[in-house]
Amino acid sequence: MILPGLSEIAARYDALICDVWGVLHNGQTARAPAVEALRRFRERHGPVVLLSNAPRPEQDLKTQLLRFGVPAHCYDAIMTSGMAARADLERRAQGGRLAMLHLGPARDRGVFEGLGVDCVDTDKARVVLCTGLYDDDHETPEDYRELLDQFRARGLPMLCANPDIVVQRGEALIYCAGAIARAYQKIGGEVVYYGKPHRPIYEATLALAAKAAGRAIARPLAVGDGLATDIAGANGWGMDALFIADGVHGEEIGELTPESLGALFAKAGVTAMAAMPALMW
Repeated sequence: MILPGLSEIAARYDALICDVWGVLHNGQTARAPAVEALRRFRERHGPVVLLSNAPRPEQDLKTQLLRFGVPAHCYDAIMTSGMAARADLERRAQGGRLAMLHLGPARDRGVFEGLGVDCVDTDKARVVLCTGLYDDDHETPEDYRELLDQFRARGLPMLCANPDIVVQRGEALIYCAGAIARAYQKIGGEVVYYGKPHRPIYEATLALAAKAAGRAIARPLAVGDGLATDIAGANGWGMDALFIADGVHGEEIGELTPESLGALFAKAGVTAMAAMPALMW
């Protein structure tokens, strides 16, 4: 079913679990109709929780959203894979300093700031935290083949703080930490994933929705543009999913028709109860 707007089905649900990149903004600017759709759902039907595979703590994402033009009044809470990764790092660092190699850009360091972590190089590391590529504007996972071989030779586990493979930045698609983690797994490396599509992140997200609503959540709707993360995660939990087509799979879909959607879903092994080109009310 291809919907003209979220209002067609909103009354069926008592909470919205909404992706961020590719739905609420394009990595540079807010999508105003999506912001308005969240605001209206929140006003009329229930809480809105933003669920992102961003490898960052909550406040860093809030700051970024404001910079892109996404106001705080369109959502109730935020959950990120970075928040889940930080909680695990804190646990791992208990009782002593954790020697860790950070693979990713400097802007992601907030995920471990203030924890008992020492950033070291490969030969001293006990674990690798991957938040992305060092230079995601120009590099690809292929540039990391030699480094990944070094990690594998030392038996280093990789903590992947963003399971996304690619994400939108303006009109371009850039590689994320999930692409590095997948390459590491292919050569036999151990990877721990945080975020979508894995169940623990949904448990935490629905707990935030229940807290905001002051009641249990019975009928959540997941909204997202990533088949392997947003839609697969919703399928795994058993909640309805609304697929946003004009995101990371936009070029792959081409013209949005029931036939093109069916072929795309079958290829990915997922289902969604409805789809829209872009989120709007």
